[in-house]
Amino acid sequence: MKNKRNKSSGNIDTRLVHNGRNPEEHFGAVNTPVYRISTVLHSSVSDQSRARKNPDSLITYGRHGSPTSKAFEETVADLEGGYKTIAVGSGLAAICSSVLAFVKAGDHILVCDSVYSPTRRLCELHLNKFGIETTYYDPLIGKNISDHFKPNTRIVFTESPGSHSFEIQDIPAISEVCRPLGIKVLLDNTWSAGYYYKAFDHGVDISIQAATKYYVGHSDAMLGSITANKETYDQVRETSRILGYHAPPDDCYLGLRGIRTLSVRMQQHEKNALEVAKWLEGRQEVHKVLHPAFKSCPGHDIWKRDFTGSSGLFSILLNPVPDTLVNKMIDELELFGLGASWGGFESLILRTQLTRNIADWDNKYPCVRLHVGLENTNDLIEDLRNAFRHLIQS
Repeated sequence: MKNKRNKSSGNIDTRLVHNGRNPEEHFGAVNTPVYRISTVLHSSVSDQSRARKNPDSLITYGRHGSPTSKAFEETVADLEGGYKTIAVGSGLAAICSSVLAFVKAGDHILVCDSVYSPTRRLCELHLNKFGIETTYYDPLIGKNISDHFKPNTRIVFTESPGSHSFEIQDIPAISEVCRPLGIKVLLDNTWSAGYYYKAFDHGVDISIQAATKYYVGHSDAMLGSITANKETYDQVRETSRILGYHAPPDDCYLGLRGIRTLSVRMQQHEKNALEVAKWLEGRQEVHKVLHPAFKSCPGHDIWKRDFTGSSGLFSILLNPVPDTLVNKMIDELELFGLGASWGGFESLILRTQLTRNIADWDNKYPCVRLHVGLENTNDLIEDLRNAFRHLIQS
């Protein structure tokens, strides 16, 4: 039976179910199977030459993609609203490929001061060795980022909301001043999963996803995606291939399977997280909730303007207590697992300290990041209530 549906039509929720599926090409299989490929045989020299000239549509070598990875890339590109997507092995691989595609020795880049810590380490421990200068900027700077431009500025790296502190950046304002100068705007868009924020509608050139998170959705695969506009795609694809990055077919399969339920999961993550965050806001142990949907969160008005919803990840600042009590509180939780990453079906908690280069962060308020999963919120709140008893100093 042929899948005759026009895959560019319909609501995004419908397209997430149907994109990347061609049963007629796979013996009627509903899901694109896992193709484990290294060598690809060709019928003739001319056939091989034709494939090499059309690497995005034809399979040439395992590291360059398989039917499984291409199905994943097709689906993500449509979700993000970009030209094409490149699948790689992790979110950090996506960040590295995207940055390295546009810089060379002697260049300058701008990076938001609220950035994901591995991105900061890329800049400080790797790029600087090759004479690439990084300047960190206030994530709330908006169009005034132009004050930091230099003749050799090549990219502005954004992350909205910011990692751990959740500031929302004015991406359209940043893009507006970058585009006339040819400065590329890169966005780590993982928090919204590309579902609640359409990066290309707001002027970015590259949208990056740690697909390990919400796309996979089940905490069992490592995956990253780079979605580019037409102007930048070839350059990023070539860089990722030079670096040897690729996404394993099994992980692409899991990412594609997770995307099928992305819309319902994101809506439930949003609902659950807001319920838990509102409960936390009323607790005497909590100094502040850092959630973009809350008026107290920096950039909230921009979130209201540009986003269509919120995900399950946010932070809280606790009122000052000794570290031992914070650790005891976390240890007592039963439903919130203690672990890195997020975006899966389960709730997680992580103690974190915020790093800043241009402004001091007041770490007297212990920062705890929560990812609210798909459990019943009454159970999650009761778990937190019981654990919070250990924050009381005797």
